[in-house]
Amino acid sequence: MKKTAIQDYYEDEFAVCYGCGRLNKDGLHLQTFLVGNETISKHTPKENKTAISGIVYGGLLASLIDCHGTGSASAFYAKENGIELKKYNAPRFVTGNLNVSYLKPTPLDSELTLKGRLKEIKGRKVVVSIEVFSHEVLTVKGEVIALLLPENFRV
Repeated sequence: MKKTAIQDYYEDEFAVCYGCGRLNKDGLHLQTFLVGNETISKHTPKENKTAISGIVYGGLLASLIDCHGTGSASAFYAKENGIELKKYNAPRFVTGNLNVSYLKPTPLDSELTLKGRLKEIKGRKVVVSIEVFSHEVLTVKGEVIALLLPENFRV
């Protein structure tokens, strides 16, 4: 049985994000899975997402970290608070702060793996550290401070 991505539990009105929204036909459709004490996402960049020949555009990497961070925050928060995930009940987070450190060029020719680890949950705030790997080499690190949307928030 295939595990369900945290984004599949988002309400439809919150499923239109360019990076991770399942309902955004032009989006990246990043999916975040909770595996033990970390989260995993995979993404293969298209050739047009280049900075210079053969290297992934840094803005795309920041977008991936952003969406993996908020998805991770949702998964970690649900786990920490005993929320049994089911259709449309995932806690929804937005980015309060995004920090990205580019360690080395990220080659365009591979599937990228993003790994998230919980640093802190404090009230509505969840801090997640993210690492991006290409060919099993760490190329980018990030940190996302994610903020829980209030239950009555509507677009």
